[in-house]
Amino acid sequence: MKFNDGHWMLKPGVSAFPCVDVRDVQITGKSVTLSVAPMKIHNRGMTLAGPLLTVCFTSPANDVLQVKMSHYTGGAARFPDFDIADERLDISAEDTGGEVIVTAGKLTAAVSKFEFKISYAYDGRFLTASSPKQLAYMTAPDGAYCRERLTTSVGENYYGFGEKFTPFVKNGQVADIWNEDGGTASEQSYKCVPFCVSGRGYGVFVNHPERVSFEVCSETVSKLGFSVKGEELRYMIVGGDTLPDVISNYTAVTGRPALPPAWSYGLWLSTSFITDYNEETVTSFIDGMFERDIPLDVFHFDCFWMKEYQWCDFEWDKDVFPDAPAMLGRLKEKGLKICVWINPYIGQKSLLFNEAAEKGYLIKTRDGGVWQWDMWQPGMGIVDFTNPGAVEWYQGFLNRLMSEGVDCFKTDFGERIPVDCVYHDGSDPLKMHNYYTQLYNKAVFDAVKAVKGENGAVVFARSATAGGQQFPVHWGGDCEATYESMAESLRGGLSLSLCGFGFWSHDISGFENTAPPDLYKRWVAFGLFSTHSRLHGSSSYRVPWAFDEEACDVLRFFTNEKRGLMPYIYSASVTAHKRGIPVMRPMVLEFQDDPVCQTLDRQYMFGPSILVAPVFNAEGETLTYLPECGGAWTHLFTGERQEGGRFVRGKYDYFGLPVYVKPNSIIVRGEGGGSADYDYHVKPVIHAYEISAEGAEAVVVRPDGTEAYTVRAENKGGKVEVSVEGLRDGFTAVIHGGDGV
Repeated sequence: MKFNDGHWMLKPGVSAFPCVDVRDVQITGKSVTLSVAPMKIHNRGMTLAGPLLTVCFTSPANDVLQVKMSHYTGGAARFPDFDIADERLDISAEDTGGEVIVTAGKLTAAVSKFEFKISYAYDGRFLTASSPKQLAYMTAPDGAYCRERLTTSVGENYYGFGEKFTPFVKNGQVADIWNEDGGTASEQSYKCVPFCVSGRGYGVFVNHPERVSFEVCSETVSKLGFSVKGEELRYMIVGGDTLPDVISNYTAVTGRPALPPAWSYGLWLSTSFITDYNEETVTSFIDGMFERDIPLDVFHFDCFWMKEYQWCDFEWDKDVFPDAPAMLGRLKEKGLKICVWINPYIGQKSLLFNEAAEKGYLIKTRDGGVWQWDMWQPGMGIVDFTNPGAVEWYQGFLNRLMSEGVDCFKTDFGERIPVDCVYHDGSDPLKMHNYYTQLYNKAVFDAVKAVKGENGAVVFARSATAGGQQFPVHWGGDCEATYESMAESLRGGLSLSLCGFGFWSHDISGFENTAPPDLYKRWVAFGLFSTHSRLHGSSSYRVPWAFDEEACDVLRFFTNEKRGLMPYIYSASVTAHKRGIPVMRPMVLEFQDDPVCQTLDRQYMFGPSILVAPVFNAEGETLTYLPECGGAWTHLFTGERQEGGRFVRGKYDYFGLPVYVKPNSIIVRGEGGGSADYDYHVKPVIHAYEISAEGAEAVVVRPDGTEAYTVRAENKGGKVEVSVEGLRDGFTAVIHGGDGV
């Protein structure tokens, strides 16, 4: 929110009460609390009126400090809050007289007592500061706010804030953390997260689920500003030795992603959104894929598996699916997993509406009735996931579907959540607007995990907030069938990844409208170099032969390439699960000291070693930046070598794109087999690329996530030696750059 009228003045009706004069300091082993006046106190009479602000420092995790500024503390509790690690770790603090030094791990906050200022440093390296009069309690015509503005260094860039489709570098933008169903072509987004990272190597997490308004070098061009409505503000500074360490420390607070089952990385095919289909249509799609030797792992039934106007009643439309369990059995005999579309809304025509209303399972109006509107289903209500009974009731329908053969669920919607309503547990509707999706996706994910096991649970979710990364996978929402929308989808995914979301997908060829064959084939290459790959759209089927026969060849090629890379991809996924570092990584995350990488948003690292640059034009022309890495990059398909530290131009047919392997890397390929979760032990081919004297190492994991074998490569005087520990069968080694054994 903008409080200023230019640089010098406040807007009419706005008053500021900034932290100025520290009057008292209390230090314990787990907190430091300061009482701060909003002016310099020169005599006792000045203490008799006006606010006194409380600023408290705690540490919820190593290398993380939380700052909480409070005005009035006697108000009724407002909940929910993010479910975060809040162990109150021990911190060290020293009052030197002029400063209070607070330390958590390598992160320090130095608080000036006489002109209130907080300077943050990590391992002695300056990060940012809250300059005098920037941390403040504000009053405005529409109520009270709390505000902070952190200094921005020259050349500093900010990234993240969730799945934002606006320019990748967020400087100069306003980022409102408020989930909305706005497609991918606007400043609105389905997954808003009050977290950002700085290219200087730190993160800022505003620990509020309600609306947070970020002014990213916008209201004041030299400041990262943020504000929340109410009487307190909680934010964290997250440090780390590298940007990946910052993401890891942030996810230590908000939760690490679950590890998706290996089969979910295979190709998903959907019925699409508003198309007509029945078992004959579905079978023709699946058989058509298999007849063309296109591997397929998951078939997804979108909305109209249920009867129109009755979403959600979790009942198969018997007019088109008279015996759904038998049909699912026939599909599963083909080796497929099954996904069905759901949402958290109950239409008035649904047979479940009256039951849910009578039992209090729907969000209510202030007068005790059911909150309803017609924006998705006529007269629909919204399931109240703050009610444990409603959660159990909702999960019961999912359990029945899983007993019939369903393996996972697409959890659509969750953004259009009202604020003029009442929840079962008394939750604040303003806080619940963004947080609702967390309860929704958790309820579904937990239900799947209870049936499928720890390593068998996956959802396909559209909405999220901080912590939502725990329930993968997420996809990018309603994009259009254009190259521009393909690029904005990637920007959104890269921004989301910097908020700890390890796994991400998108609608291959675009959701709205139907792509021309050219775009379909280019998007296929991008889609299969994403962690999860789904053919889905709105009003037309997305089977490749609906575009042209070459599209079948392109889809087959890239699907097989991804299957072959599964030992590498799944190992990167385990890293996401254990450390929170995403599989699809913006270039700045891997090369934060390379100034060119700070703004790149049309290429990314797919795991630690493979660079991918999708083709965004009909001519197949590319301009790809290869960072300096002490050796040559090698094209994954052609073996072409390119020195780093420069841009490389290329032109590609539909079976190619810039996909380069970083020097000193090991890529393990498998044989593929009938599904993406084949045995990665069997006959692996180990590719060693430009191995340096320091050597390289890779760990390959089984599809259940357990460690399988370790590969090492060393360059000894120009001869590369490859060794494997823990592999029960033989392997083949291919050396790229140098002789090998």
